[in-house]
Amino acid sequence: MSELTFIHAAMQLLQTRWEMAKHDERGEVTEKVIIVAIFAALAIAAGAIIVAKVTAKANTIPTE
Repeated sequence: MSELTFIHAAMQLLQTRWEMAKHDERGEVTEKVIIVAIFAALAIAAGAIIVAKVTAKANTIPTE
């Protein structure tokens, strides 16, 4: 029976924490803005690398 009591208590704790986490949204906007900015910078860097490689390859193609 003690295992079931422990599981029940753990489930109650998790449910309480889940409810608190759903309502506590302080600081999420700043975090999301920072994450989006990081992903945007990574996308721009990846695009710049691709453009540089394609341009370098295109410049090596003989045109005569």
